[in-house]
Amino acid sequence: MKSKLLLALTPVGVICVAALGMPSATAASGSTDYQATLNPFNEATGSGTLTLSLDGDEATVTQRVSGLAEKFAGAAYPHVQHIHGKAMGTCPTPSADKDGDGVVNTTEGAPNYGPIVTTLHKTGDTSPAAGTNIKTAPSGGSYSYSRTIKLSPEAVATIKDGKAVIVVHGLDPTTLSKKAQAAKSDLVPSLPLAATSPALCGKLTAMASGGSNTGGGSTSGVQDENLIIISGGLLLAAGATMVARRRLSR
Repeated sequence: MKSKLLLALTPVGVICVAALGMPSATAASGSTDYQATLNPFNEATGSGTLTLSLDGDEATVTQRVSGLAEKFAGAAYPHVQHIHGKAMGTCPTPSADKDGDGVVNTTEGAPNYGPIVTTLHKTGDTSPAAGTNIKTAPSGGSYSYSRTIKLSPEAVATIKDGKAVIVVHGLDPTTLSKKAQAAKSDLVPSLPLAATSPALCGKLTAMASGGSNTGGGSTSGVQDENLIIISGGLLLAAGATMVARRRLSR
């Protein structure tokens, strides 16, 4: 009879022990999600959102942008865009305009958001060296962007340190002052100032881990799942014990 009782309870013990050591999908995942709201800058009228899922040195970026300049030299306007970092981790204010042309160009904004650490273009190189390659940049007044890329160690560090800023470049020159319309780009002198000046800017920040705020931090979901499994195991144990007792009494 004792052997029957042990057989009845053993599977439940296995369930409970397994539940205590069972990691959830959330715990097993090493990725962290970040997001940025892209606000208009330098008289631009557009807007956008960007999310970035970072797993080691791999980043999956998803972005939607609308309301930007649509045409450049008769073709779809190329909007070079980047992750900037290693500076204050903020978007500049209009006071950053030092030459009084009404535009905060890329160089003037650098003390706030820093140099390029990653280029967010459709294809090819994503290093800072590709930062002004208009041939691979997303284009048009509205676009969606999705790509998984490898990041450099300094880009990963910038994101984790909360210093990363997303900047989308390319202004409608007709909205700028005459001085700015006549000016050359501070990055590529063969292009007009409007082509490489910031149009959208947003700080990249870590998203709160999913679910309601329980005070349990990122492990609260794991604990809840384990408690549910253990509770189910205890119910099974209680049922098995009752069956075993009935058999013993008989």
